[in-house]
Amino acid sequence: MRFARDLEFTSRDFERIRDLIYRRAGIVMADNKREMVYSRLAKRLRLHGMTRFADYLALLEAKSDSEEWESFTNALTTNLTAFFREAHHFPMLAEEIRRRGPAIKIWCAGASTGEEPYSLAMTVAETLGAAASQVKILATDIDTDALSTARQGIYSLESVEKMGEARCRRFFQRGSGARSGKARVRPEIATMIDFRPLNLCAPSWALNGPFDVIFCRNVMIYFNKDTQTQILQKFASQLKADGLLFAGHSENFSFMNQTFRLRGQTVYALASSAPRAMPDASR
Repeated sequence: MRFARDLEFTSRDFERIRDLIYRRAGIVMADNKREMVYSRLAKRLRLHGMTRFADYLALLEAKSDSEEWESFTNALTTNLTAFFREAHHFPMLAEEIRRRGPAIKIWCAGASTGEEPYSLAMTVAETLGAAASQVKILATDIDTDALSTARQGIYSLESVEKMGEARCRRFFQRGSGARSGKARVRPEIATMIDFRPLNLCAPSWALNGPFDVIFCRNVMIYFNKDTQTQILQKFASQLKADGLLFAGHSENFSFMNQTFRLRGQTVYALASSAPRAMPDASR
């Protein structure tokens, strides 16, 4: 199906965009994403008063540190998430929290708009009770717009109510007036999470590791095998010797069997030959 376009968008433009987003964020853009790319980036062109994608791409390429790169990357990042998505992971997480106590260190490496890190924080609160306030969860994402939404912690009441009445009452404040139909995460849950921007394809990560648990679910599917390998090797260096890596339902890291071994349903532990994590000396 062809869509009417008011901006000039050629096959060459699409190929340049695919190359730029791959080099910038490691994201592999499939052939069938052409219309998605047009619709998302068209807003940026109109904002700059441009009518040709070629001119917009020239603007990006002219200055590698331009603030527009952030908007370009944000526009092409997919944020599909929900509270307690892939629910089978959370009982296993609760076991780890119970075993390790409030000293546990958790990293959510694909925070998106916040539903996943808040789900982790709620699990900590349910498992540790009052001691949960001692836990800090690091939540990172490349999309700064998504992180802004996550920090606000405001969601539709419909999405929150899917968790059940008990969690809704315990962990959220129902909006009223202008915020009717919305719910905000309670402060005691919000303060447990440190949201930060991070590009997983960056040469190095400034993190306060190692971590007991890393959640990176349904993120690696956007990368090719070489990029996945590089990221997984760095994950291994950020995990404690007995730490766990939680992956998405459609992700399989069996090709990294020298580094990770399957511990549960899409849950991995370090293999005996894997590198052991060392604290980041920069922090």
